[in-house]
Amino acid sequence: MEQFIMKTKVYLGEASLETLRDMGIKKAFVICDPFMKSSHKVDMVTDLLEEAGAEFSVFAEVVPDPTIAVVTKAIEQMLVCRPDAVIALGGGSAIDTAKAAGLLYSGMSQSERPELIAIPTTSGTGSEVTSFAVISDPEKQAKYPLVDDSMVPDTALLDPRFTVSVPPHITADTGMDVLTHALEAYVSTDAGDFTDACAEKAIRLVWRYLKTAVEDGSSMEAREKMHNASCLAGVAFNGASLGICHSLAHALGGRFHIPHGRSNAMLLCHVIAYNAGLDTPGETAALKRYVEVANMLGISAGTDKATVHGLIRQIRILMNQIHIPQYITECGVDREEFLEAADGMAQLALDDNCTVTNPRKPSKEELENLYRCLCKGGY
Repeated sequence: MEQFIMKTKVYLGEASLETLRDMGIKKAFVICDPFMKSSHKVDMVTDLLEEAGAEFSVFAEVVPDPTIAVVTKAIEQMLVCRPDAVIALGGGSAIDTAKAAGLLYSGMSQSERPELIAIPTTSGTGSEVTSFAVISDPEKQAKYPLVDDSMVPDTALLDPRFTVSVPPHITADTGMDVLTHALEAYVSTDAGDFTDACAEKAIRLVWRYLKTAVEDGSSMEAREKMHNASCLAGVAFNGASLGICHSLAHALGGRFHIPHGRSNAMLLCHVIAYNAGLDTPGETAALKRYVEVANMLGISAGTDKATVHGLIRQIRILMNQIHIPQYITECGVDREEFLEAADGMAQLALDDNCTVTNPRKPSKEELENLYRCLCKGGY
């Protein structure tokens, strides 16, 4: 038996933020990063809360790769103000902070979890519709994916106005995260017809609009389509889960603090080649799935393996166009330090929950070799 559960109410477009006025919120706890407060973007949210007569507190201490310490501090403040709604304004870090804080707060306060409203300001994580959150432990230099159905936001407001000011390099990183989410969900061992539909549409939208969003951030059409693609990919992987590209990226980002989307992008083509078995004889089910994606994008060649090589080549062309690096040294990481860390990162990736649904079951050595592909000239 398969199941597909869509818990989140999703509101789309530039008027979606106005929905806040009519939600009956009495006391809100707004979670965002310092920039959202200093740039007064959070005022777009708090002004509507004031109009609705709701009380609110703003927690503007979210950091990239949210840490256990930040989540703890948010919970402490929630225990004081006792909100009936938590509003996450920001990228994946803000939304993940809100998810983890809301979950733990309900346990500590012995009360129902406050309503969770996610307002993404980047088009990448899809966190506004998923049960996943990633929390970092700086001391152990590791990231921990959390999965709990109660962390799925109740409402997502996809207002593309928040994404217009996102710089090109962040638009590129987060956009490649969307593509990775959709591709991994599509080849996941838990994929089904409903998750496939969302993944396919997300892939098409990224293929058509990511380059425009990077080159012309003022294009509201491109911004809205990428925002929708991010959410669709989130729906897809919330149902189908992910694979080793994310497992590897979690460990890589935790160790060397490379942005998550960029980590995924650098690993993606190597993971596709590995999953498709381009280095082995015969043809696998995953190979056929990648061929379906390639054909959907108008890419085909004489054989299935040649077609997947073509897909990889086109992804690399897109990465070059939006200035995504290929090698770890381009990210300011020392080659020797990286190679020394590869063994430990490979073990973390092997133990990552995302590895469970990868279409090809890897060994630790194979994961370590995938890391080494990020070194110029191989290893």
